[in-house]
Amino acid sequence: MIRKIGYACINLSLDCRSSRTFRLVSYSEERLAETIKGNLNCLQQILEFNLKKQIYFFRITSDLIPFASHPVNQFPWQRVFKQQFKEIGRFISSKGMRVSLHPGQFTILNSPRKEVVKNARRELIYHNQVLDLMGLNSSHKIQIHVGGVYGNKQSARLRFEKNFQCLPHSVKNRLVIENDDRSFSLADCLKTSSKLRIPIVLDSLHHSLLNEGEPLEKAFKNFVPTWSKKDGRPIVDYSEQAKNKRPGSHASELTPRLFKGFIERTRRFNFDLMLELKAKEKNAFRALKILAELSGKDRSKQSE
Repeated sequence: MIRKIGYACINLSLDCRSSRTFRLVSYSEERLAETIKGNLNCLQQILEFNLKKQIYFFRITSDLIPFASHPVNQFPWQRVFKQQFKEIGRFISSKGMRVSLHPGQFTILNSPRKEVVKNARRELIYHNQVLDLMGLNSSHKIQIHVGGVYGNKQSARLRFEKNFQCLPHSVKNRLVIENDDRSFSLADCLKTSSKLRIPIVLDSLHHSLLNEGEPLEKAFKNFVPTWSKKDGRPIVDYSEQAKNKRPGSHASELTPRLFKGFIERTRRFNFDLMLELKAKEKNAFRALKILAELSGKDRSKQSE
């Protein structure tokens, strides 16, 4: 059964963003420090809002620290904001919350271009620093795709596995891979997971578009065992197809009928759910309400 519900990066109910940035031509350490402070303050506000609404899972924006992995950024933000990070992490841990991060589409660990891999490595180290500074354990994850196929899926997969092994241990300890809708299916990810002992995040929409014929129930049965106790509960990304958009485009609103069907098909598994729907926290409210209604019906049946 779903244990924690979450949404990604932006809260539409608040008037602040934890992803504020500025143009590179305007870079200065003073402006950077001011922006970081504002982003961290907003992140704290979002987490407090979520707690009040019983939302215990949240994906932190990758833009929390502007130009974090860019060579121009020599500012010691890790030291300057150490205490603020620690306080945010203490809040997360003390309230039983969970957070994750998902580096952008250009974080490609299996690229044949060395410069791209080098940049991906820097980006992953930055994401890990955020979670380490918060003092969070390895159940708080960094999620990426395996990457591109580049004309040869086997070589691309082996390149990912080789480059993964060169990452710092602390990064490898947090990294999870996600099936996608064009290149690497869940079955492909399972091969890499088996070799590297790396957990898999199952994206339900992607799986509906790229699979080996496995129904959702079989997909859950296959991916759940990739998670160990230290990794925390398995994570699932849930979205729905946007109408009249290219396959894989996320819808704005959660459809109760579809979501209830998803719950029924997966209720025997324990996992945390990240909603990748554009209406953000509003969909989390809907999902929590549906879960409460179904839970009430279950208790009613048991008492009959």
